[in-house]
Amino acid sequence: MTVLAARAAASPLLVGVARLWLAAILLLLATSLTPRPFVIASGDRWRCLAMGACMAGYQAAYFTAVTLGGIAVVALVAICSAPLMIAALAPWLLGERLAPRVRAALLLGVLGTALLVTSPAVALDPSARFLGGVFLAFVAGLAYALYVLAAKATLRRSAPLPTTAVTFTIGAVLLTPALWWTTAPLTQLTLAWPWLVYLGGVATAGAYAVYTVGLRRVPASVAGVTTLLGLEARLGRRGPSPATACSARTTLVWRRASAGGAPAPRRPAARGQL
Repeated sequence: MTVLAARAAASPLLVGVARLWLAAILLLLATSLTPRPFVIASGDRWRCLAMGACMAGYQAAYFTAVTLGGIAVVALVAICSAPLMIAALAPWLLGERLAPRVRAALLLGVLGTALLVTSPAVALDPSARFLGGVFLAFVAGLAYALYVLAAKATLRRSAPLPTTAVTFTIGAVLLTPALWWTTAPLTQLTLAWPWLVYLGGVATAGAYAVYTVGLRRVPASVAGVTTLLGLEARLGRRGPSPATACSARTTLVWRRASAGGAPAPRRPAARGQL
């Protein structure tokens, strides 16, 4: 978003709309080539609508937050808060158990976030503009968390690719009216189309198609925490850092606690565990 704003004067809302529409078109084309395209279980259709609304909200909040607070802090807040929200809501919405090791993973996730926040590479500016960006980053994290939880429930009965295609189409339709508040959208599209093609085709359509396939096979909490490993790339770092190690340890602990979606195996009663 920073590059798009600097080189093409692209507004956050236009970037979100263009990203969703391009991803939706590519996903719909890919889905049309499958044996049973666009087959969504009747009980999951309302979830697809909710997921589309969450994705539209995420795009609008995240890209606006980047212009206000900067990519480093916004990526940090949004990406690190979402797994914590997923873990907090998964037991009630999906019935996933939070074993002791999962709680330890949450602690490590918070610690990794603190390490990145206190990094000298991330400058903090307590202005109203900056705080607004941080707030929108939290909103984006919540929208993404709700999307993952709804997607996990939907994927129990519906295939990943049709689900993702329908979801992004709904999100694109819901977010398109926001172009009313943008200036010269066609001019922005003309200037920004190379970056938008990559953003919508690779970083959205391709990434979410693969993500939903994996989400079908692992607990939502594991999928959420795994996204922490991509935080270093978003912050433009090179090489490992304490936060990366903390995120990796978090994922390892979480996988051991929730492998295959089943609760962690119980130890013998003699060890004093319930």
